Amino acid sequence: MAEPLADPGELAASLGVPASDPKLLWALNAASRRFRGAVRHPVSAVTGDTIVLDGNGQESVLLPAAPVTAVSSLTLDGSLLTDGTDFAWSADGFLRRTGGCWPDRLRCIRVVYDHGFDPVPEDIAEVVIDQARALYRIEPGVASKTVGAQSVAFGMQASIGVTAQWTAAVERYRLNRGDRP
Repeated sequence: MAEPLADPGELAASLGVPASDPKLLWALNAASRRFRGAVRHPVSAVTGDTIVLDGNGQESVLLPAAPVTAVSSLTLDGSLLTDGTDFAWSADGFLRRTGGCWPDRLRCIRVVYDHGFDPVPEDIAEVVIDQARALYRIEPGVASKTVGAQSVAFGMQASIGVTAQWTAAVERYRLNRGDRP
């Protein structure tokens, strides 16, 4: 399991419970998973990640995570390419073929690279803590009530809304916006 995107101690301080509280840890991990899912990448630092990409017949292809901090190797159809001579890369995750285009073939580019934030940006940690606090405070409640024949049903809140800060942070850090419907 990936590390949470915020410090359990900060959440614990705001809730007045120990940082080792199992429900607190569940809420923080759940909020972190939700954020990662919304932005479509791991967010926290990953080293030595290997990905196989399709060529697109264009000068640039996009890696599926950012910020990119290093590209340790790139092979094209099994041949090792040289950074700065055969290709260049950006922190935004672009791989640009120097002096040409990537072939228009499936699974022809293999990249080993490092990406993510270390430390996690404060605005991400803040919205994850807010979401985890809301998840932690979910309490069972009355879901329905019938007066005639005195029927009462208990349930749990089905979903947690998001704040404007959450929406802004997701928009700021989300990748691959162009392929959204």
